[in-house]
Amino acid sequence: MARALMIQGAGSDVGKSLIVAGLARAARRRGLRVLPFKPQNMSNNAAVTIDGGEIGRAQALQALAAGVEPHTDMNPVLLKPESDVGAQIIVHGKRIATARAREYSAMKPSLMGAVLESFGRLKDRADLVLVEGAGSPAEVNLRKSDIANMGFARKADVPVVLVGDIDRGGVIAQLVGIQAVIDPEDAAMIQGFVINKFRGDPTLFDDGYRLIESRTAWRGFGVLPWFTRAGELPAEDALGLGEARKPGQCKIAFLALSRIANFDDLDPLKLEPGVDLVMVRPGEAIPGDAKLVILPGSKSTRGDLTFLRAQGWDIDLLAHHRRGGHVLGLCGGYQMLGHSVADPDGIEGSAGETRGLGLLDVTTVMTEQKTLTRVSAVHAATSQPISAYEIHIGRTDGPDRIRPFASLDGAPEGAVSADGRVHGSYLHGLFTSDEFRKAFLAKLDIPAADHPYGARVESALDALAEHIETHLDVEGLLALAR
Repeated sequence: MARALMIQGAGSDVGKSLIVAGLARAARRRGLRVLPFKPQNMSNNAAVTIDGGEIGRAQALQALAAGVEPHTDMNPVLLKPESDVGAQIIVHGKRIATARAREYSAMKPSLMGAVLESFGRLKDRADLVLVEGAGSPAEVNLRKSDIANMGFARKADVPVVLVGDIDRGGVIAQLVGIQAVIDPEDAAMIQGFVINKFRGDPTLFDDGYRLIESRTAWRGFGVLPWFTRAGELPAEDALGLGEARKPGQCKIAFLALSRIANFDDLDPLKLEPGVDLVMVRPGEAIPGDAKLVILPGSKSTRGDLTFLRAQGWDIDLLAHHRRGGHVLGLCGGYQMLGHSVADPDGIEGSAGETRGLGLLDVTTVMTEQKTLTRVSAVHAATSQPISAYEIHIGRTDGPDRIRPFASLDGAPEGAVSADGRVHGSYLHGLFTSDEFRKAFLAKLDIPAADHPYGARVESALDALAEHIETHLDVEGLLALAR
C-alpha cells in the first residue's frame, strides 16, 4: 500500500499544481512509482484519459511528470463551469449532472465515496500518491461538506503541507490565519509549509519564515523562488497565454471567451519564436494585422456567441476575413463559425437556437451524447499526421464538410470554407504535433522553429524538479508521507 502526502494552498493559484508536478518528477527520479491525485477540481481545461474519461489538465501534466498515463482516478470529481452559478458535474470521467452551486454543495457528501474509491485504487498501484487540494482550507464555510481539502485529508488520514504565495503579499497572515480559523483537528493534519513564488533575495524573508514557524509550530520546508520556465508548461488558467508577448513577430490572435475551454491547444503556438500570440480580452478589438484569429473551445457555445457579439468581435471577424485573414475555430469555436447552433433539449443551458457567425456553411445541433476519445488524424491540406483528442457534444454538418479539415480513420473531420481561409475542427491538442504545426504555420507564411514541443515540456519538468530539489527539503517532504 502506497504512502500519501497532500499539498494544500493558502489560496487559489498559489502554485500547488506545479509543486505536485515537480515533486512527482523528483520522486520518479528516486525510482518510486508515483501517481497524482486531486479529489475535486474545477476547470474547463480538461484532458481525455486512457480509460475514456476526462480529468483536469493539471492532473494530466502531473501524470506526465510521473511518467504514467492519465487516468480518471487521478481526478474523480471535475466541475466544469457553464455559467456564473452552475457547472457540469463529472464523476469518474463521465458527466452525471449539471447543478447550481447550492445544489452541488448538497451533493458533495455523497461523492466522498467515489473520491475514496479512486484514491484506494491509486494507492494499490503506487509507492507514493501526491494529492493536490483545491482552493484553501481557510474556506471554513465550506468545511461541513468538503471533499477537496481537510474533509478528504481527515477521512483518508493523509498529512498536509500548506503552500503560501508570497508574490501576492500577506503570506504570513495567510498561513498563521489558516491555523487560527480552522478546526484544531484539521490543523493537526498540517505538518508544515512552503513559501512559493519568491522574487529576489530569499534571506530577506528569514524573519517572516521564523515567525510563521513559531506562531504555528509547523515546520518550514523552504522558500521556492519564482520558476521562470513555468510558461513552458500547460496551465489551467488562460491568463498565462497572454504573457511572454513577442512584438514584431507574426501575430496570431485568440478570443478570451467567457467560458473558454481547453485553451492549452494554444500552448505550442505561444512557444514558437516566430509567433506573437495575442489574447484579445473583453472590450478589446481584434488586431487588424493578425494573420490568423483563433476561436478556442467553449463550455457554453451559445452563451459565448452572445458574449462574442457583445464585444463586437463578430464585426471584427468579418472585417478580418474581408481583408484576407484566416480564421480557425476549435470545437466550440468551430460550432460558432457556422450558421446556427441549436440546443433543443437545453443540454448546455436554456433550450433554443442561436445564430452563428456564418463564416462556414455548416450548422450544429447539440446532443446528449458526449464524444471523449483520443484520435490520430491526417491534415487534409498538408497530409501531416495529427495526434489529438475529442471532447465535445453536438453534431456539425453542412456543405463545407465536403472540404474536411482532416481525415479521421478515413472519414472527413471538420470543415474548410470555399476560399480556404476559414477552418473548423473538433480536434483538440492538434498543435502539439510538430510536423503539422510547422506545415500549418508555413501555409500562413509564418516560420516555425525545429523544436519538438513534447521534448520542451519534458525539459521544463526536469528543470522544475531540479528547481524544487535545490530550494526545498524534498527528502523531508517525502518522509512525511504515510
